[in-house]
Amino acid sequence: MIVKNYTAGSLVRVYERDWVVMPNNDPELLLLKPLGGAEEESIAILKTLGFPEDKVVDTRFPYPALSDLADFASARLLYESTRLLFRSGAGPFRSFGKLSFRPRSYQLVPLIIALRQEVTRLLIADDVGIGKTIEAGLIARELIDRGELKSFAVICLPHLCEQWQEELKAKFELDAVIIRSGNISSLEKGLPAHTSIYRHYPYQVISIDYIKTEANRNLFLQECCDFIIVDEAHTCANTSGKENSQQQLRYALLRKLAEKTTRSMVLLTATPHSGKPQEFQSILGLLNPEFNKPDFDLADTDTIKKSVHTLYNAGGWISGSSRKKSTHVVKGFPVKLSTNCQQHTPYSLIK
Repeated sequence: MIVKNYTAGSLVRVYERDWVVMPNNDPELLLLKPLGGAEEESIAILKTLGFPEDKVVDTRFPYPALSDLADFASARLLYESTRLLFRSGAGPFRSFGKLSFRPRSYQLVPLIIALRQEVTRLLIADDVGIGKTIEAGLIARELIDRGELKSFAVICLPHLCEQWQEELKAKFELDAVIIRSGNISSLEKGLPAHTSIYRHYPYQVISIDYIKTEANRNLFLQECCDFIIVDEAHTCANTSGKENSQQQLRYALLRKLAEKTTRSMVLLTATPHSGKPQEFQSILGLLNPEFNKPDFDLADTDTIKKSVHTLYNAGGWISGSSRKKSTHVVKGFPVKLSTNCQQHTPYSLIK
């Protein structure tokens, strides 16, 4: 039995771990949150039970010793890192204090769009070297720090798995495991009974060639998380362009994932359009089924404008008074412009 009454904020030790006492209105319960742990790891101990393993003792941080002294450069580094952490954490984005880099302004555009959507469905089609990995990682990291996301999976080509794992660790402090045919046995050995790898590991980098097969696809579809990042999405396009085609296993996998309307998906590609409208339409259909209907004409710009405007409204891209002024959103849709330059006029830098 726990006799002592601990006040909120006291440091205690139990279960070979240090905890901080949390406020509580029930005198028979002791609410504890682990030091350095997450909110989900908080526990409650019933004082009247009196189990031997529930023995709670006072603890405190050790006093500084001479061995803790370091050089001025290390102290200055600690000071600067703490200052930058507080400065970045005070902005509108909660994840900036945990980033090992400073994102460029244009890399924040997909993040802002994703935060305005109830269910994130984005196609990021930036050029090579722009930072699509960073843009997708920013979305995942921000949703995790906001408590809206607990797990995610990156589906990519086999030779890109290590690159994704290194980028997530180095830039976002996310320890992801690689899931593919070469290491699946070693991952399953350390699992608890009746637990799949897709439930046990919160952050995953999965080879699409491993997961697309029928033997592995069914379990993944059942246990898959609700946030998916697909790299090189153009390699998963439906080459036939038919709505019910199952010729490509990659496309069949992504289409099954997209059928769950509450699942967020971020598609990354540097070449979204290969010149074949049917393949591009199949990629858009993963974001919104309306774009993948047989009667949907990509050449009909008026229909596309209306569909995009409807998608913006459904995704929460228009809010407040802007929702009433829908014409302002459609007005900014790109249109082709022609110039009246004289083709036969010679060009010269010097007149």
